[in-house]
Amino acid sequence: MSPEQHPASAESIERPLEALRRRCRERGLKVTPQRVAVYQTLLLSREHPSAETVCRQVRKLLPNISLDTVNRTLLTLESIGMAFIVEGSGDAKRFDANLQTHQHFKCVRCKRIFDLHYEPFNKIGVPRKLRDKFTVLRATVYLEGYCDHCRETVR
Repeated sequence: MSPEQHPASAESIERPLEALRRRCRERGLKVTPQRVAVYQTLLLSREHPSAETVCRQVRKLLPNISLDTVNRTLLTLESIGMAFIVEGSGDAKRFDANLQTHQHFKCVRCKRIFDLHYEPFNKIGVPRKLRDKFTVLRATVYLEGYCDHCRETVR
């Protein structure tokens, strides 16, 4: 198992995979081996991988899959609500299959993105002026700084 992946039980993977199958059927999309492999790779990732990182992993199972197919699949997963793009990274798009309410911290040195959950961030209010002008679908908190490892090397 590569460092980008972590062990997961068949049960913990099967429920989201079944949700993917159901969502694809609801949206009139085929449940292809490529979609399943990309989503499974994203689910198993410890990181918030880019399309390139996902592609390297998926090629271990499907050697002929193209980066374009992986990228389009990740964007499809985002559009059907099975994953989302981690906003604010400023680098290549990074993807997250964790749909639970949480925030992100990005190390500006090593570029790793960490999940965090701080309850008060869940209650960010949208100013009335914005609510009157826009329909806000999601408010996210994205923090940047140095992770513990990089902070030690910066000192």
